[in-house]
Amino acid sequence: MPWEKNFNIDDALEKAMGIFWSRGYEATSMQDLVHGMGLNRGSIYDTFESKRALFIAALKRYDRKCRHAWLCDLENTHPPRKAIRRLFDEWLEVISHDSSRRGCFLTNTALEVAAHDDEIGAIVAASQKETEKFFYRVIKAGQKTGEIAPDLHAKDISRALLAALIGLLVLARSRPERALMRSIADGAMAQLR
Repeated sequence: MPWEKNFNIDDALEKAMGIFWSRGYEATSMQDLVHGMGLNRGSIYDTFESKRALFIAALKRYDRKCRHAWLCDLENTHPPRKAIRRLFDEWLEVISHDSSRRGCFLTNTALEVAAHDDEIGAIVAASQKETEKFFYRVIKAGQKTGEIAPDLHAKDISRALLAALIGLLVLARSRPERALMRSIADGAMAQLR
């Protein structure tokens, strides 16, 4: 008789995501995963094959559930300029209430793993490109409505906004000072004139 899983895979993956997000890939041991997921090693390996495969599944879950869903919501429920402002403001709120300084799982992964692992690097790069496209679409929509200056080069500004956002998320790990974070967000918005 085949072995049956006695746990919810989505719940287990959600727990793994939180563990990796808090500790990073290298600092997370299999024992951390066993303890944090409430599963034995055999169940983890049978379901996810390896720590790396589990990490990739958790990273993709974060990208889909957090980043992608959030940007879609902002784009679909707010006028263009406000969508960009809300993105920065909501991150400022997350940062100011995050005493553990987890920051952004994707940005943390970009710094820790992406340069040394092509597959993980491709996931991070695709996420960053999608975020850049979000900025581009919103800027173009704002230019059509007159909320954003029509003479701005949307591609350049979308890249500058991406760089400001990533910079903010990196600094959130080491210098989550409210005034510093606010000045970065305000500087990003000033580029939209």
